[in-house]
Amino acid sequence: MQAAFKHILIAVDLTEDARSVAQKACALRTAFNAQLSCTHVIEPLSLAYGGDVPMDLSTIQDQLQETAKIQLNEFAQTLDIPSENRHLVYGRPETEIHSLAEELGVDLIVVGSHGRHGLALLLGSTANGVLQGSPCDVLAVRVGD
Repeated sequence: MQAAFKHILIAVDLTEDARSVAQKACALRTAFNAQLSCTHVIEPLSLAYGGDVPMDLSTIQDQLQETAKIQLNEFAQTLDIPSENRHLVYGRPETEIHSLAEELGVDLIVVGSHGRHGLALLLGSTANGVLQGSPCDVLAVRVGD
């Protein structure tokens, strides 16, 4: 029985490493004639820096969201991903990627992994979080160093 992927979700951080992840996802899209969607998750600054920040972060968060929207659209256009398959979401990356994968009915999530070792491995990463509890298969593409 051959595995066939019908809908692939690429989860990207919009850095240069995202290009390597996109190449793998596009190769799979071609091989399986699959639909390709992409997502970028914006983590709330209050989660990243703790809830006790003594200033209003909403303006900065709005600017981050607008920049991410532009970058995601530019990224997706280079991959010929239609606008209805581009998803900019807000929250914890692992949770939001899982929710979107279920909502879209994808059968493969492609995500970048830095292949950390030692303490960084024990603390986990977004790729590891996506793998744990995923509603479908996950391909972790090694990026960076």
